[in-house]
Amino acid sequence: MKQHVSWIIALVVGFALGAVTVASTGYRFGKELGPEARPSALAPSGPSARPARQSEDPQAVYKVPLDDSPAKGPADALVTVVISSDFQCPYCRRVEPTLKQLEEAYPGKLRFVWKNNPLTAIHPLALNAAQAAVEAQAQGGDAKFWAMHDRLFSGADVPGQPPAIAVPDLLRTAQELGLDAAKVKAAIDGQRWTERIARDQQLVASLRATGTPAFFINGRKLSGAQPLEAFKRIVDQELAKAQALVAAGTPAAKVYDAIMATASSAPVMLAQPSAAQPAPTQRPSAPPPAAARKVTLRPDDPIRGPKDAKVTVVVFSDFQCPYCGKVEPTLKQVEEAYRGQVRFVWKHQPLPMHPRAIPAALAAEAAREQGKFWEMHDLLFANQGALDDDALLRYAGELKLDAAKFKASIAAHAGHPRIDADQQLAGSLGVNGTPTMFFNCTEVVGAVPFETMKGVVDAELTKADALLKGGKPGPDFYGKACDANIAAAPAAAAAPPEPAPPQANVPASALGLRADDPVRGNPKAPVTLVVFSDFQCPYCGKVEPALTEVEKAYGDKVRVVWKHQPLPMHPQAIPAAEAAEAAREQGKFWPMHDKLFENQRQLSDAVYAQLARDVGLDVAKFDAARKSGRGRARIQEDQAIAGRVGVDGTPTLFVNGERVVGAVPFETLKAAIDRQLQLAKK
Repeated sequence: MKQHVSWIIALVVGFALGAVTVASTGYRFGKELGPEARPSALAPSGPSARPARQSEDPQAVYKVPLDDSPAKGPADALVTVVISSDFQCPYCRRVEPTLKQLEEAYPGKLRFVWKNNPLTAIHPLALNAAQAAVEAQAQGGDAKFWAMHDRLFSGADVPGQPPAIAVPDLLRTAQELGLDAAKVKAAIDGQRWTERIARDQQLVASLRATGTPAFFINGRKLSGAQPLEAFKRIVDQELAKAQALVAAGTPAAKVYDAIMATASSAPVMLAQPSAAQPAPTQRPSAPPPAAARKVTLRPDDPIRGPKDAKVTVVVFSDFQCPYCGKVEPTLKQVEEAYRGQVRFVWKHQPLPMHPRAIPAALAAEAAREQGKFWEMHDLLFANQGALDDDALLRYAGELKLDAAKFKASIAAHAGHPRIDADQQLAGSLGVNGTPTMFFNCTEVVGAVPFETMKGVVDAELTKADALLKGGKPGPDFYGKACDANIAAAPAAAAAPPEPAPPQANVPASALGLRADDPVRGNPKAPVTLVVFSDFQCPYCGKVEPALTEVEKAYGDKVRVVWKHQPLPMHPQAIPAAEAAEAAREQGKFWPMHDKLFENQRQLSDAVYAQLARDVGLDVAKFDAARKSGRGRARIQEDQAIAGRVGVDGTPTLFVNGERVVGAVPFETLKAAIDRQLQLAKK
């Protein structure tokens, strides 16, 4: 690492975009992707209202291309089961025996195809395992992939312990399978197969199947570690359909292609499902009606085009996402074809599988501070394969930016609050993949061709002219156009499907309190306040004074317990958590906790070492502990607990199990504590 680049960001490769919630049968990727993924929609002033829910058509058939994904089973099998999975996900491991039973129940009739979806926010080993598995296929074809797959899932599922898929385990397994272990290590170190893995994640994100495991049985979606009967029910239905196609003249080897020819590329939603109506027997051939959702703009958002444009296109995008790069020329075509009538607004949505997405976004923000956002935007997309720190400095030089100011902005993570705000907005809108665009608040997902975009713009211009009635758009026209589209949109298209909201209160046993958890206050206090937090999260920093006030006001009546919940958009969140764990080993968790929050905007390896000296730690032991990875298991365990109780953003607090979300003021915490003290008296 070059010493002159003082602002290099220590990213943990594969952070998942956002917080995670757990459904009853598997993990749902809350923020991503592909994502979020859906980022939490927390705001410091409290939770915002949710749009109306919708339900997905259970009979829908989705277009799931097989590409060069690993497959096993006969090529002319009448039913293809596509598996979207994660090698570290316990639910994925749990369903594997069920899939074996399914294979045995239908000999010669099923083909299994694998898609990678490592949920790195909670499974930090998953991405490297996926890299190793794809490399196994590259070296030895599908047979070697499935051999690696079987070995990765064969480890004992010990609660609280990660499976044996750390890098040394992967290399040992590769060697035992007769693979070139040096090439496997090179693939992991260089993240050689990141784009291919991202392709898989982009696909499932576009179909809103971001949790793991997820399955597509001849295109029919099934989510979670379901029992054998659930699989057999769909397989039997699809076998009957496939046999009918064969009887009508379709060769068995072409059945899947025939089904995919009319499958939907977007989620198929039911407008107002009624129990009195029979379930449809065929999926609609057209995509669902376009969703419309209010997309708020900031006065200083990056905007290209006239302020009085009839059509505003808000683009949620990621500088390292290949699909975002592909859509950029199309957006330029739209800009040229409708000059003066369309403006573009940028929103950051860096995805977890792109380790250089956040550094690139910070560079764009640093350029925005000097009035050169769009120039930097164009350079970043023109050089998507070169987004390392030196390259970002070079682009700043090409744009003749003030280099000292540019470096200082990135070193201070000055752009993070804006990036966080964009991701929170994305989460509230259900944006869980990139690119996602809103044309006067009407949603368009994916790198769609110019013809598709042109159709949307033409429709929006027609509606704009009807609203304007010969007049000219003023500064408030965007809001009016959005309101009209939202009012006209089908009610069911207002929001993506979500799991049922978590219960407000959770039992103390569900919060997984350990004897050695960091605790501040009376261990026998009648009220326990459990805090799920992130050292780099600005809202977590804002709630800290309220917690201090609680301790002063309630004394021995309240104890505070810390739980780690590092979020993916904060590249220093996990390193900071590991620093806190290293300090805990020397009995100084809380002094380190306080110092980390005091230095939120300057977190780095050098800062951790200085803070260790400041709080009186043995720095050599501290560094050894921090770099050993010992703290990672505890951090992961806290994240798993967060998932089980539905924590999907930070800070989230539990006052004797009563959920309090966001950077709330002291008065809010006081009300919850007083309620619990009254209950304790009763």
